[in-house]
Amino acid sequence: MSTLSSSGRIARGGKSLYGAPLGILMLDARFPRIPGDMGNGQTWPFPVLYRVVRGASPEKVVLQGARGTLDAFIEAGRELVDLGAEAITTNCGFLAIFQQEFSQALGVPVATSSMMQVPWVQATLPPGKRVGLVTVSGATLSPAHLAAVNVPADIPVAGTEHGKEFFRVLIKAEQEDMDIGLAEQDILDAGKDLVRRHPDVGAIVLECTNMPPYAAALQAATGLPVYDIYSMITWFHAGLRPRAFG
Repeated sequence: MSTLSSSGRIARGGKSLYGAPLGILMLDARFPRIPGDMGNGQTWPFPVLYRVVRGASPEKVVLQGARGTLDAFIEAGRELVDLGAEAITTNCGFLAIFQQEFSQALGVPVATSSMMQVPWVQATLPPGKRVGLVTVSGATLSPAHLAAVNVPADIPVAGTEHGKEFFRVLIKAEQEDMDIGLAEQDILDAGKDLVRRHPDVGAIVLECTNMPPYAAALQAATGLPVYDIYSMITWFHAGLRPRAFG
């Protein structure tokens, strides 16, 4: 026999956690995550759920093609869904290579990489202009990474691997502390090099989820629109929790 609530309002259960519909799969790293970084909880204007995938280091994922990590990421993603995540994203653009596998295994919407924005941004540009990509590692961003999220194989790319700070700290893990000014300069140098070599670039997408703290400086330096994981995930979350205008 069922009973009616005296108020007619029923709270629905079935999850472990509530109010944070987005789950983020994190690499196993110890470098500083400053505001704007995907791994800093204060970056987001909404609550998120995090899971660190132990053993999935930036070097393994970015430089070694994430070999041997797929099962661990899927397990962590399922844990996030079990906790209450209604959609999953990751904190490394190089995990784009697993977009299809994650989507099939997790049963919820998945957005692995900020590079998924490239086709959208391209559609906004005037004839003769195209999107350029700034990545943490141009040397290891492969055609397979691009194809997995529908990015054209001939997209102009610039990497930070020859910079003084960003790549050295985040990928090579040579130290835990980071000089923010030097890291920003590495991003600016890569973006300016991209535009210099490809004057037809009309907008920039930042592959790396640690780059949003420097997006405003890059936009000011190049005069071009700059998109990153922050722009994509705020859009992604807006569909999970649309604003009520009543």
